[in-house]
Amino acid sequence: MPEAPAAGGGTARARNLGLVLALISAFAFGGSGVAAKPLISAGLEPLHVTWLRVAGAALVLLPVTWRHRRLLLRRPGLLLGYGLLAVAGVQACYFAALSRIPVGVALLIEYLAPALVLGWVRFVQRKPVTRAAAVGVVLAVGGLACVVEVWSGLGFDPVGLVLALGAACCQVGYFVLSDHGGDGEDAADPLGVIAYGLLIGAVLLTVVTRPWEMDWAVLGGSADMAGVRVPAVLLLGWLVLIATVLAYLTGILSVRRLSPQVAGVVACLEAVIATVLAWVLLGEHLTTPQLVGGAVVLAGAFIAQSATPKGEAADGAVEGGPGSGSVAADSSTRRIQDTRTRSSSERT
Repeated sequence: MPEAPAAGGGTARARNLGLVLALISAFAFGGSGVAAKPLISAGLEPLHVTWLRVAGAALVLLPVTWRHRRLLLRRPGLLLGYGLLAVAGVQACYFAALSRIPVGVALLIEYLAPALVLGWVRFVQRKPVTRAAAVGVVLAVGGLACVVEVWSGLGFDPVGLVLALGAACCQVGYFVLSDHGGDGEDAADPLGVIAYGLLIGAVLLTVVTRPWEMDWAVLGGSADMAGVRVPAVLLLGWLVLIATVLAYLTGILSVRRLSPQVAGVVACLEAVIATVLAWVLLGEHLTTPQLVGGAVVLAGAFIAQSATPKGEAADGAVEGGPGSGSVAADSSTRRIQDTRTRSSSERT
C-alpha cells in the first residue's frame, strides 16, 4: 500500500486521482460487452472470445508474473481458484450470455453478486447481516424482475439468463477469494493475483475451448457494430488492452487511493456505462421498466456491498469462511474493485 500523503492537499489530490482512475476502470470494464458481442456475431464462439481476451491480457502481464513468481508457491490454491472462478468462470459465462441476451441485461444480472455474497454470509457462514443489507438484496431481486420482465413470461432467452446468473455466482467466488487473499500476514499482492489469475485462466480455457479449432479468419475481417463495419482485430485490441489490462490496473490503483466503499460506488457505474454504450453502439434499447429496474438493481447492489455486518463494531470483524482462515464479511461485500481490482461477467 502506498504511504498516506502528509498534507491535506496531498490527500485531496490522491483522492481526486483515485476517482479519475476508478472512472477509467468502470468505463473500460463497461466497454467489454460492446466489443465482444460483434465478434461473437461475426462467427466466433463466446468461449473463443473469452480465451482471446484472457490469453491476450495474460501475455501482456507476463512480466508481472515473473516479478511475483514466489506467489505461485506461497498461494497456489488462491491463484487456482481465482483463475477458475474470477477469470475463466466469470468471463466465459458473461460472454456466453451476451450471445443470447442484451449486454445491459447480462451485466445487471451479474450485479446480483453482492446480494449473493450476503446470502453466502447469512446462510453458509451463518453470520448475521444488517437490515439494510437485507433491503439491498430485496431491491436487487425486485429490480432484476423488472429487467427480465417476469410479467411477460421471461421475454429473454432463459439459457442466457442462467448463464448471466452463472457469471454472478462466479463473482461471489471472486469476492470471497479477494477477501481471503488480501488479509493477514500472508496477504497476496493484488497485481500478482490478477496476473497469475489471468495466466491460469488462460491455461484452463485453452483445455476447454480448444482455440486451435477457432475460425481465425474472422480476426482478419470486420464485424458489424450497428451497421458500421469495424475491423475485428481492433475490437480484440480494445477487449484485451482496454477492457482487461487497463481496467484491472486502474482499478487496483484507484482502490489504493480510495476506500473500498467509494470504489464500489464508482464501480456500479460499469453497468450504466455498458448499457449506454450498448444503446449507442449496438442499438440495444431497453424499455422504461427495464431502465427503472436496472437502477433498482444498482441501488440494491450498492446497499448490499456497503452494509456493515452486525457485531462488527464490537468484534472488529465477523469471522469464519470457506476453507481455512477467517473472512471479514463486510470486506467480502465491498471489494468489488480490490483485485479486479470486480471483476466479470460482466461480471459480466
